[in-house]
Amino acid sequence: MSIWTRISDALSALAAGESLAVVFEKLRTPPERSVAFTIAVIALGAKMAKADGMVTRNAVSAFREVFYIPQEAEENAATVFNMARTDVAGFEEYAGTVARMFDETHTTLFDLMEGLIVIAVADGEYHPAEDD
Repeated sequence: MSIWTRISDALSALAAGESLAVVFEKLRTPPERSVAFTIAVIALGAKMAKADGMVTRNAVSAFREVFYIPQEAEENAATVFNMARTDVAGFEEYAGTVARMFDETHTTLFDLMEGLIVIAVADGEYHPAEDD
């Protein structure tokens, strides 16, 4: 949904008598649709792929299977992935960014962990560094 569609919907809601608080809540972008979340997830996937020492084709394929990237965003996603896969340093910051977006019971966190585990075992083993 484009920003203009969201604004139009908000104005319609105001005209229909909804409170300003309800309208602002409708305009709020869910964390899982934010740029910060997207970058953090791509970086975490790349760092998980690198955690055992090398980024394999299987790990990259697993990332592409687990995390949907629209075709028009693939080039930008690849840039973030390639920058993040150089080493595992900083993974804590990305994980913290995502963790602060949700409460600890939010299913998005479980889905993310599951996706990272799929990337970790894509090369046939679960390395202790991937567990870290």
